[in-house]
Amino acid sequence: MIASVSGTVAALAPDSAVVEVGGIGMAIQCTPDTLSGLRVGEQARLATSLVVREDSLTLYGFADDDERQTFALLQTASGVGPRLAQAMLAVHQPDALRRAVATGDEKALTAVPGIGKKGAQKLLLELKDRLGAPRGATQAARPAAASGPAPWSEQLHTALVGLGYAPREADDAVQAVTPQAEAALAEGGRPAVPQLLRAALQSLNRAR
Repeated sequence: MIASVSGTVAALAPDSAVVEVGGIGMAIQCTPDTLSGLRVGEQARLATSLVVREDSLTLYGFADDDERQTFALLQTASGVGPRLAQAMLAVHQPDALRRAVATGDEKALTAVPGIGKKGAQKLLLELKDRLGAPRGATQAARPAAASGPAPWSEQLHTALVGLGYAPREADDAVQAVTPQAEAALAEGGRPAVPQLLRAALQSLNRAR
């Protein structure tokens, strides 16, 4: 198992990063939140999990070991593969997931694309004794990277489509959070894609 990868960030995409390790560029699938903490040309360390399939080897990357461990624990529930586990971590940080399971919060789980009410109920039962108790207050979102491969709107749109939403739904969600992004720009900052993603998912969940 490849437990971590350290090296120079060579490239960033809305759903992955390429990290150079010993002259080899390793493609790593990451959530928008994890990607937001990376900068092209700078050193980075990602906790990783290698998923082996008959026809593929896919490396998933995380900001810390807690995310990686949660990623593995989520997959112990029936019907949860690496893509759905990553989608859950794209919407909720590990402690938020632990809190949702501990309190039986169906709504928090159904906010994840691909999880309906029955699926959420099943996951709450299966994960109750696996994720453990919340460890404290939910961590603040990591700041957005100072440079990125695409404007915030394109990154957000691609992330939503990658989570399973139709392009038209993604367009509507991007439009819904545009005022929030424009406010950040007006203050001289950069729109933080992880916060925008959570706001977009909330707007999509309300529209159901």
